[in-house]
Amino acid sequence: MSNRASLLPPSATQAERAIEQATGRLEDVPTPQRTLWDPDTCPAALLPWLAWALSLDAWQPYWPATVKRERIRKAIEIQRKKGTARSVRDTVASFGGALSIKEWWQNDPPTEPHTFDLLLTVGGDVPATTEYQNDIIDEVSRVKPVRSHFTLTAGVNADGAIAIAGAARLVQYQRLSLTEA
Repeated sequence: MSNRASLLPPSATQAERAIEQATGRLEDVPTPQRTLWDPDTCPAALLPWLAWALSLDAWQPYWPATVKRERIRKAIEIQRKKGTARSVRDTVASFGGALSIKEWWQNDPPTEPHTFDLLLTVGGDVPATTEYQNDIIDEVSRVKPVRSHFTLTAGVNADGAIAIAGAARLVQYQRLSLTEA
């Protein structure tokens, strides 16, 4: 039995009083709200639930923890600017990639209206797999302006040492043309 005063009216049924007694103890369970809603302090096992609560469109268990936390951190900002070039930049940045956008009017001569070219480079501590790049492309397709189409040039950025003398930077590019069906 709880020592709390009842909030039920005098006409409450036995079942209502039993429910009040059973659920009244839930107040005693510590719930660290600030910890759970912060992507930096939320336990890794609860990150998918936090992503769901913030309406992330995609979530993959094989993403590194740093990418998952960054995706959650940027979720609201991306949703607010959905349909703009800024949302495309923020989405790619949340995946740990670098991006260069060239819109149709920036080409000389201008290309077909409502098209843009993306130069996407991933590397470092994120997976350099085709599956990961496809996840990025899918997210770009979700946040780009609906009427726009893009051409993607994707690359993998890798650092490596050549003997003791120095370091070389290798960038591979593959040209893909994507259009919406």
